[in-house]
Amino acid sequence: MRRARAGWGLWLALWLAPGAWAQPLPSLADALEAAWQRAAVSAEAAGQLRRAQAEQAVASALWAAPPALELGRQQDRQAANSTRREHEIGLNLPLWLPGQRAARQAQVQADLQAASAASLAARLRLAGVLREAASALALQQAELDSAEAQLRSFEALARDVERRVAAGELARADALAAQAERLAAVNALAQTRQRQQAAELRWFALTGLNSVAAPEAAPADTHAAGPAHPALRLAALRVQAARERLQVAEGARREAPRLIVKASQELAASTPHTNGVGLALRIPFATADRNAPLLAAALSELDLAQALEREQQLQLEAELASAQLAQAAARQQLADERARAQLLRERAGLLETAFQAGETGLPELLRALSAATQAQAAVARAQAALVQAASRLLQAQGVLP
Repeated sequence: MRRARAGWGLWLALWLAPGAWAQPLPSLADALEAAWQRAAVSAEAAGQLRRAQAEQAVASALWAAPPALELGRQQDRQAANSTRREHEIGLNLPLWLPGQRAARQAQVQADLQAASAASLAARLRLAGVLREAASALALQQAELDSAEAQLRSFEALARDVERRVAAGELARADALAAQAERLAAVNALAQTRQRQQAAELRWFALTGLNSVAAPEAAPADTHAAGPAHPALRLAALRVQAARERLQVAEGARREAPRLIVKASQELAASTPHTNGVGLALRIPFATADRNAPLLAAALSELDLAQALEREQQLQLEAELASAQLAQAAARQQLADERARAQLLRERAGLLETAFQAGETGLPELLRALSAATQAQAAVARAQAALVQAASRLLQAQGVLP
C-alpha cells in the first residue's frame, strides 16, 4: 500500500494543493484515538475500570459477604420400631459492622476515580509517543527536502560544467568532480528516504493512519505543573484511595458478625411433629494478630502513594522547566541558522557569478554550494526542532490533543 509522504513539509504541500480542503489531514486528537484503539494499554485501562465497577457493586450489597444456606439432618433409633428424625435448615447472613459499609463505598468510589484518571494518564503517555513520532517524521521530511534540493543543485551544476567542458572552457577534471558531487548527493538522498520510510512505518504501526497529523498550536508558557495534569491527578487520587483503604482496615477490626436464622422439624413415630424457629448471632472477637497485618499493609500503601505523589510532582516540574528552556533554545537556534543560511546563500551566489565569469575555480564553488545547502538543511532541522520543542512543552504541561 502506497502511503502519502508524511511531515510538516507534506502538510504544507497538501494544504496548498488543489482539493486539499476536501481531504484534510487528521488532527493529533484523531491520531490519538486511532492509536488508543490499537494499544494494549487501552485494554488494561478498561480492565481496571471494570474491576472498580465490580467492587462498587459488592460495596453496595445488603450483606457484608454472600449469604450461606445451612442444611442439617439427624436420625436417632430409640427402640426397635421407633425412629426419631430431625431436619434443620438455616440461613447465614453476614452483617456490616457499624460504619464499615460507608467506608467501603468511599474506598470503591476513590478506586473508580483513580481508574478513570489512570486511563487519562495513559492517554497522555500515548500522546507523548505520537508527538515524538510526528516530530521524527517532520525532521525526516526536512532532511528529505534538503537532500532533494541539494541534488537538484548539483545536477544543474553538473550539466553546466559538461556544457562548458564541451565548449572547451573547462577541463575534463572539473566535469568528473561535478559528477562525483552529484553522485554523493544521490546517495545521501537515498539514505534520507530510507530513514523517512522507517519513520512512516513507525507512525503507521502506532496509528494505522497513512498520513501524519496536522501540527499543534504552540503552547502557552506556564511555570508549574498544576493539579490538572493527568499524572498528578492520578497520583493524588491514588493517595486518596489509599487513605480510604486505611479507613476500611481501621473499621474492620473483626470478621463480619453473622445472623443465623434456623427452622427445624422433629419427626417421631409415636409423637406429634414438632416444628421450631430460632435465631443466632455470631460475633467474632477482634484480635491484634488478625488486624495488625491489615493495618500495616494499608499504612504502607498510603506511605508509598504519598511518596510517589511527591516524586511525580518534582519530576513533572523538572520536565516542564527543561521543556521551556528547550523551546527557548530552539527558537534562538532557528534564528541563528536562518541568518547563517542567508549569508552562505549570498556567498554561494557571488562565487557562482564569479565561476561563470571564469574568475574562480570549480572546487571553491562546490564547497560554497555544499555549505549553502547544508546551512539550508540546518534551517529545516531547526524548524522541525522548534515544532518538536513545542510538542514536548505541551506534553510537559499535561495537555491532551
